Amino acid sequence: MHIVKETGKTGADAVAVTELVASLIADVRAGGDAAVLALTRKFDGVELESLKVPPQALKDAYDRVERQTVESLEFAAEQLRSFASRQLTCFRALECETLPGVTLGHRLIPVRSVGAYVPAGRYPLPSTALHAVIPARVAGVGHVAACSPPSQGFDGIHPAVLVGLDIAGVDEVFCMGGAQAIAAFACGTESVPAVDLIVGPGNTFVTEAKRQVSGRVGIDMLAGPSEVLIIADGSADPRCVAVDLLATCEHDPSSIAWLVTTSQGLAQAVLDAIPLECRTLGTGELALRTWIDNGRIILVDSLEEAVAVSEDFAPEHLQVMTERDDAVVAQLSNYGSLFVGFYAPVAYGDYVSGTNHTLPTMHSAKFMNGLWVGTFLKTLSIQTLTAEGSTRLAAHCAHLAGVEGLLAHQRSAELRMV
Repeated sequence: MHIVKETGKTGADAVAVTELVASLIADVRAGGDAAVLALTRKFDGVELESLKVPPQALKDAYDRVERQTVESLEFAAEQLRSFASRQLTCFRALECETLPGVTLGHRLIPVRSVGAYVPAGRYPLPSTALHAVIPARVAGVGHVAACSPPSQGFDGIHPAVLVGLDIAGVDEVFCMGGAQAIAAFACGTESVPAVDLIVGPGNTFVTEAKRQVSGRVGIDMLAGPSEVLIIADGSADPRCVAVDLLATCEHDPSSIAWLVTTSQGLAQAVLDAIPLECRTLGTGELALRTWIDNGRIILVDSLEEAVAVSEDFAPEHLQVMTERDDAVVAQLSNYGSLFVGFYAPVAYGDYVSGTNHTLPTMHSAKFMNGLWVGTFLKTLSIQTLTAEGSTRLAAHCAHLAGVEGLLAHQRSAELRMV
């Protein structure tokens, strides 16, 4: 059994990040475009004339990527649109008479404007462009802006990301990243519009910036390192389990990958398979290091015990590969996204199945869900009363207001007594 203690940033590191991000946000608030351009030059090593990407650049990007990439992005986009559209049908406006003369209801109103953050690292992430923008478009958001940092080897945003943003239907694109990009979306600059909601994953600095601007604008969530937990018994394919664990490990050195199993034989087979698989992967060195640092195999006596471990962890991604999948799934409630059976790897959810890959981490799946079409909708209550309805409410309202000492509230109700 392989159990390694989890590691994290020290308190001093966290304070340093908080202070740096606060200073970057203040710089952008005071300096606008000039500050973002200067920070882009400092952190990304790229000299830009302007932050806004011309619309023609999105069209030209198609000539800079393989046709198969475009086709795969179009396929993934269609799956995302299809599922988000079906999710939207779950939302309905409501109007009902709860008492004679008392009509209550709610309206469903899209958020007015959204800023989508698309990270850039060792590789481009056009999939995130799709996952961040498409559900906003399906929800009916009026204006969707997006940003991504400049990529190494290009004079701006990676062309695959630009193609993804164009397929997703974005309105504006800005070449900027890091905490300064979040600050620009939150505060607005000469060229970047202030938005009402910021969505999309990012590194430690992006996440901290989202935390600090939350309240000024809405945010989707505070994302941590990628996580996977796999519940498996002796029927699972050890090679597939090993590769699925490594798929999370290759994201980042802080990623977390757990296998919870009832089978000692599977546990040993997975341990044996991981280094062998890493030798065949271009990302194998990072994946193996991450596994050694943050991987766990937990041997349990029953699938019920495996469920208990998973429910306490509340993983971002949860895979189930057992002979009793249906029974196991019925007991699960804490996860960002669930993948059931041998034919449902997390990779499908990351790219093409149609569910969203921006998901809660750090145990927050216990109380929240991932990005979806509902993220971009506000449910606004309405009440309309007649004289008869007012009569039924006024005395009770006036009494309760008096109990709480809110005398203007009490008078307000008393004036409606008829």
